Amino acid sequence: MPTAYSPSHRRPSRRRFVPVVCFALICATFAAPAGAQLLMPAKPVPPPIYDVHVVKVHPHDREAFTQGLIFRDGHLYESTGLNGRSSVRKVDLETGRVLQQHNVDPAHFAEGLTDWKTNLVQLTWRTQTGFVYGLDDFEQKRTFRYDGEGWGLTHDGKRLIMSDGTSVLRFLDPETFQETGRVDVNVNGRPLNGLNELEYVKGRILANVWPTDHIVMIDPATGAVTGQMEVIGLLTEADRKQPVDVLNGIAYDAKGDRLFITGKWWPKLFEIRLEPRP
Repeated sequence: MPTAYSPSHRRPSRRRFVPVVCFALICATFAAPAGAQLLMPAKPVPPPIYDVHVVKVHPHDREAFTQGLIFRDGHLYESTGLNGRSSVRKVDLETGRVLQQHNVDPAHFAEGLTDWKTNLVQLTWRTQTGFVYGLDDFEQKRTFRYDGEGWGLTHDGKRLIMSDGTSVLRFLDPETFQETGRVDVNVNGRPLNGLNELEYVKGRILANVWPTDHIVMIDPATGAVTGQMEVIGLLTEADRKQPVDVLNGIAYDAKGDRLFITGKWWPKLFEIRLEPRP
């Protein structure tokens, strides 16, 4: 395992995400009938900002280069990355202990993870291969193929939703894994690249924006960013004495209405509450 993050262990460098509240104003020209008062130039309204409040802190395995995270039936399920260290795991929430693990072939760099019925579905970064495992025994049932890179994965109860590091989200049939549609994610019409780990929460898609500490909320019908949050200051200096990487990993407990976040090589997993900023 590398002792520090470097691009050779992750994706090529991309332009950093600029907080959406800082986008330049867009001017518009309005025609008006003679004698009418001219309107002021229109400007886009930035997506609402949500403040993050920590409810509870749980331990998290420092060896986990977290790529995908879900909560189901009282446990966390996690996909970890890096060639030769990739895995899918069942994890105890309270202790962070790995209860079950399947190691991925070293040829693959594992990525996003979601559940579908009695299965787990996992993406890989550049080898264009997805895996389907039994939820109970982690036995590999099948593989599937897709074009381009695989990053994040979630579902809305009807279809899988996949990110590939661009501003595009793909919709996949959960049985055949064929693409059924796409949506371009945008902030006031401007594309938002770097979409990574995904989680479907109450009709919206939450997405980590790589390589930042930002999470955005996305309307799956239009691709519009409807909310944003910057998650900073969660890790202490002591937490950072060993190498840590970016925020990545969002899981939602629908029954308990609990939201969890963590990061790559983070020693902690946080249960959080979101509040719209006044």
